[in-house]
Amino acid sequence: MQTSIMINDQTKTNGFILSLISLGFNTFACLISCIVFLIIIYHLFYNHVKREDKITVVLCAHIYLTILMYSSLLISMNIRSILGDLYNQSFDSSWCIFSGYVAAVLLGMLYLNFLNQAFYRLIRIAYSQSRRFQSLKLHLILPIIELIIVTPILLSVLIPLNGVIYLPNDHFCCPRFTNIPSIFWAAFVSYMCPLCCISFIYIHITRFIHRQGNIQTLIIKQRQSRDLLIIQRILIIVSLLLILGIPSIVLIFMFIITGVEHPLLARISYFPVSVSQMGLSVALLFSIPQLKNIILNLRKTGTVMPVSRVVRGTIQMRTITGTQ
Repeated sequence: MQTSIMINDQTKTNGFILSLISLGFNTFACLISCIVFLIIIYHLFYNHVKREDKITVVLCAHIYLTILMYSSLLISMNIRSILGDLYNQSFDSSWCIFSGYVAAVLLGMLYLNFLNQAFYRLIRIAYSQSRRFQSLKLHLILPIIELIIVTPILLSVLIPLNGVIYLPNDHFCCPRFTNIPSIFWAAFVSYMCPLCCISFIYIHITRFIHRQGNIQTLIIKQRQSRDLLIIQRILIIVSLLLILGIPSIVLIFMFIITGVEHPLLARISYFPVSVSQMGLSVALLFSIPQLKNIILNLRKTGTVMPVSRVVRGTIQMRTITGTQ
């Protein structure tokens, strides 16, 4: 009885605030990722990217496209929560269930895109003679191959266990966090496994660079120092992604120990995810030099063109004045 009062009064207000803030974060992430993705496509289409940087830029495009799709789904979940809190609407439908499964798959694809980025750096730095794994076509189709492989693996357990359900108090569909087998399987496939692989790869690259530091030429040393700096930045991002999953893990273990489900478990768990979407969309711009250069060159183009027009106009005016 006490739980019911808490849900109807204080918890409902807190849940509404969480959904409202999450909506702002996800909207920001959606807009930034959409803009950056379109800029990347424009530069790739018009060959404004150096040949040696194209794979890195394509991998960034995959990440931003996934952020765009995932943050769009999170926005729809936030809107449903807000409308449900305000007007007590129900959004229970087959489409809602389907979108819940799609959200789980997209979250896994986001981490796999970071894994692809780590794999490419591993091949380029530690196994540079393996040209087959440095093919642009391979990295273009790799996310599609992973989607075909990961989706059946993830859903093969979630669907039989009825992993994704409609949450009437939250007004959206997602994997039920108190369904321990399904949520642990989803966390392992979409979250823990990719993050462990990413960490292992970057640690291996770091050790390789340190071991090779004394026997390389100055140019290679400078390139490896740049790679090491980029890796450190990406490792910070990956560490933050790992930390942001801690609140939901703590609440799940509290449920296992006490048998009492926190009424805002779903919204609290998705709130750090919304923060991570916003943070990723901005942090990557400063962590990947190739991506940063594209944005800076776009800014320079926008500022240089008007100045050149003004100079040409001034010269023309002086010419006219001189003839007069």
